[in-house]
Amino acid sequence: MAKEVQHIEIEIDKLTNSIENAISGDRFETEILEVSQEELRPIKRGNGWQFDWKYEFEQTDRKVFKLTIIGNPKIIQGLVSISDYGDHMYMHLIESAPFNKGKNKLYVGVPGNLVAYLCKTSWDKGYEGISAFMSKTRLIEHYEKMLGAVHVGGHKMIIFPEAAVKLIKKYFKV
Repeated sequence: MAKEVQHIEIEIDKLTNSIENAISGDRFETEILEVSQEELRPIKRGNGWQFDWKYEFEQTDRKVFKLTIIGNPKIIQGLVSISDYGDHMYMHLIESAPFNKGKNKLYVGVPGNLVAYLCKTSWDKGYEGISAFMSKTRLIEHYEKMLGAVHVGGHKMIIFPEAAVKLIKKYFKV
């Protein structure tokens, strides 16, 4: 049974060059890799995660990626689920780890890093960074301001090449 389309509702707290310790400001280089089913076992709604990432992982039309700090691959900082639609990339879900949410979060920059990865994947596939997602109504302006995304009607947001390149250059050495 197919689930309804998810509307993205994550706050882009800060666009950094990596992720940044919320208290000290120390920066940590990150990497984004496809997540394994085993790595998703402890990731459940009951321990602070908002979405059913096991369900997301099982969908054949998308892939789930994890953000980790280089040298510390077992601690997942955030997750993103994306699909290749042949001319752009589509983001189904995005979520920071529970310890990277709220006013006492450990790291800032996690959502921005994951969205930049979405755009980089689009660029690498020859789609000029074009990426799309569905936004919650209350966050449309936020995504326009923080990501340079364009509201194209309904809840649909698109990141076009100029904005995608800015995000890619912010997070990746290109």
